Amino acid sequence: MNLQQLKKIAAFYGRFTLSFTQVGYLARRVFWPSFTPSFSGQHWLVTGGSGGLGREMVMTALRAGATVTAAARSADKLRALEADVKAAGLSGLDTECCDFTLTADTQRLVERLLAKGRRIDALMNNVGVLNDDLTITAEGREASFGSNILSHYQLTEALVAGGLLGRGSVVVNVTSGGGYNVPLMTSMLNVTDPARYNGTVAYGFHKRGQMVLNQHWRDTYGARGIDFYVMHPGWSDTAGVKRSLPRFRKILRPILRDERSGADTAIWLAGTRPKQPEQELVWFDRKVRSAHAYERTRTTKDTPATLVAFLQRELDKGPR
Repeated sequence: MNLQQLKKIAAFYGRFTLSFTQVGYLARRVFWPSFTPSFSGQHWLVTGGSGGLGREMVMTALRAGATVTAAARSADKLRALEADVKAAGLSGLDTECCDFTLTADTQRLVERLLAKGRRIDALMNNVGVLNDDLTITAEGREASFGSNILSHYQLTEALVAGGLLGRGSVVVNVTSGGGYNVPLMTSMLNVTDPARYNGTVAYGFHKRGQMVLNQHWRDTYGARGIDFYVMHPGWSDTAGVKRSLPRFRKILRPILRDERSGADTAIWLAGTRPKQPEQELVWFDRKVRSAHAYERTRTTKDTPATLVAFLQRELDKGPR
C-alpha cells in the first residue's frame, strides 16, 4: 500500500466515521418526527432475509402487520428465522431458499413467485456479500457480482414484467457507503481473474452500480406508479462485517450501528414513500444525499444504459 492510498483511506474514515456509525444515527434521530410503521394488508419480499439487516426488515414488517416472504440461501438460517418469528408470537412469514449468486436459482425463485401470483407491495433488494477471496460460481461468474447486483436486476425486472410489482409497489435497494469510493465501471463488475480480484474493491463497484441502476428504474418505471429508492445503512455490526472486515470491526465495534439502526431508513422509505428529486442520489438516515462524495467518481465512460445492457447480456448468456 503506497502513501497515496493511505491518504485516501485516512481521508475517507476521517470524513465518515462519526456519520456512518451509531454516533451519527443517534444524533440525527433526535430531530426526526415520530414514525410508527403500519404495513397491514401488504406483502413484502425481502432478499437476504435470514440474517442481518434483512432479518430486521422481516421482523419489523411482520410486527407492523405485513405478510413477508424471506428469501435466502441457507435453509438452516431460514428455519431459525421461522422459529424466532413463532417465538415472538408473530405470523405471516413464508420462506424461499434461493442462492442469489446463481441466475438459474434466482430464475427458479421468480417462477415460484409468479406461479403463486401474489402481488408484492414492497421488494427489499437487500441480499449482498463481500467476499475475501475470489469465488467462481458453477455458472462461471464471480459470486459477489451475482449476489450484489445481477440478481437484483434479474429479480426486479422479472417481477415488474410479470405484474407482481405494479402501481403502488415500492422497491428499496440497499447499497453501501463503499460505493462512494469508485465510479461506475461495468468492466469491474464481474472480475474473474485472480490477479485482478479484490473483494473490497469489487463490492464498491457493485454498490455504485446499485445506485445507478436505481436511477434507471426510476426513469423507466416511475410512470407505472412504482417507487424506487436506494439507501445505504451506514456501518452496521452484521455477520458479514464480522466475517469479511475483522480489523475494521475490531477497531469500530463499540460504535458500529445495530441492525435496527442500519435498517431504519429502508423501513422508513417503505412506510412513507417520500418524494425525491430527479437526480442521481442515495438516501441515508432518512435524508437525500448526493450519490457522489468525490468529484472523481462522476467521471466514467459508462452510463445507466451501458450498465443495463451489460447486466442483460450476462442474463442472456445463461450459465457458462
